[in-house]
Amino acid sequence: MGVLFRKQNGVARFTNIARLSFVGFLVSLAMTYSDTVWSIYLDSFVNSNVVVGFIAAFLTVVAFSASFFFVPIIERNDKRKLYSFSLFLFIIAYILFAFNRNFYLVIAISVFIMLLYSLKVASFGLLVRDNSSRKMLAPNEGVIYSFFNLSWVIGPLIAGYVFSDFGFRGVFLLSALFAMIGLVFFKFTKLKGRGEKKRIDGNMFKNFLAFFKDGRRTVAYFLGGGVNMWWALIYVFMPLKIIHSGLDGVWIGYFLFAVAVPLIFLEYYFSKLACRCGFKKIFKMGYFLVSLIALICFFVPNIFVVLSLLVLASVGVAMLEPTTEAYFFDILRGTEEYRFYGPYNTAVDFGSFIGKMFSSILLIFLPFQFIFLLFSALTFSLFLLSSRVRNIVECKRKSR
Repeated sequence: MGVLFRKQNGVARFTNIARLSFVGFLVSLAMTYSDTVWSIYLDSFVNSNVVVGFIAAFLTVVAFSASFFFVPIIERNDKRKLYSFSLFLFIIAYILFAFNRNFYLVIAISVFIMLLYSLKVASFGLLVRDNSSRKMLAPNEGVIYSFFNLSWVIGPLIAGYVFSDFGFRGVFLLSALFAMIGLVFFKFTKLKGRGEKKRIDGNMFKNFLAFFKDGRRTVAYFLGGGVNMWWALIYVFMPLKIIHSGLDGVWIGYFLFAVAVPLIFLEYYFSKLACRCGFKKIFKMGYFLVSLIALICFFVPNIFVVLSLLVLASVGVAMLEPTTEAYFFDILRGTEEYRFYGPYNTAVDFGSFIGKMFSSILLIFLPFQFIFLLFSALTFSLFLLSSRVRNIVECKRKSR
């Protein structure tokens, strides 16, 4: 695959995207271990789906705010150093998690982790952009997300077995170990950045408001957030549903493993397809499929059938996850990437917040099954919004 290997003096060498993909894979593994048990970890303190949802929504607000305020930091500093710094602090946070059982300290550490997560995502995303030509951005994003999703296939299974034998402490220590390995590998790989340390605009509120003055950026924001809205259902509420349905905790690992499989095999294909035929059709097909499957789940009482349908919905998500960010970069010009990438990254947290908060409020009044009807309506609205997308065809553009 030309994205991963390139011949230099007749010798095949890893590309920068290949190195970034492997780093992302290791770090993502660290996060999947802890994320697999996160909702049931909180539930062990509060014993309530609603409270778990509200706590998750609160932490998402923290991440949202952090993305907003990290814009000038990213503008003025080396993205490689920022990414390394965030990984180092992640290691410390996971170790603290491993040896703490005080609920309020758990919340405090969680807030700290959400701050780090925003910095990590923003700096890594710009590193991918700096090591990609405009023509190859969508395929490169597809490769990156394929490696991310490979970690979500392997991670939940490993986390399930580690949790079974060593409990929460074992899982968090394993997360710290893999974050450390990812940091070491990243430090030994020579990855380029554009080197600019620009002061684009110090007024963060002005940046955020200016972002939404452009209709194309606004549409890209909501479409990008929709993917993470869906993940709130899969990674926060479905593990709780599995446990409360009387199934063993190992089924959480099996389910999250199966959800990630279609993403691994299809995301690169759909990112290449978007490169050839444009983004609009891909967005519309993806959101329509997810909406339809969520609607079917509302009428299905059997938990195993529901889990199987949600795995099938990952085919639709595979059309969206690697392409929404690539589309956003394609509609920007010049230094707008540095000014507006921070505000755009809040779409991750905005979508996640909507999924968690709306679901939590709904569960106060209605049975769990109505969550599927909620997500069907939300994703169908994004299917309609996809009609406003500018149909950019990357393969017809010149590299830069």
